[in-house]
Amino acid sequence: MATTRKVPLRKCTGCGVMKEKRELVRVVRSKDGEVSLDLVGKKPGRGAYICKNADCLKLARKAKRIERALNCTISPEIYDMMEKEIEND
Repeated sequence: MATTRKVPLRKCTGCGVMKEKRELVRVVRSKDGEVSLDLVGKKPGRGAYICKNADCLKLARKAKRIERALNCTISPEIYDMMEKEIEND
């Protein structure tokens, strides 16, 4: 008898849709205050999830949802870097 595993769901901060955790990218704020993308999902720190497309990142950036979720301010350079990494993925 095979047991079915519970699939973890997370909410995208851009579009607000609940998706499987592995379909999303994690944005992490470390204890130092450094914000980066966590493509593996193992970095320590406070995290927020976003879809793997640039449109959701733009929505989250415009409404400052990632900043609110991570309790910090994010510079435009970091947003640009995150957008490039998501487009390359």
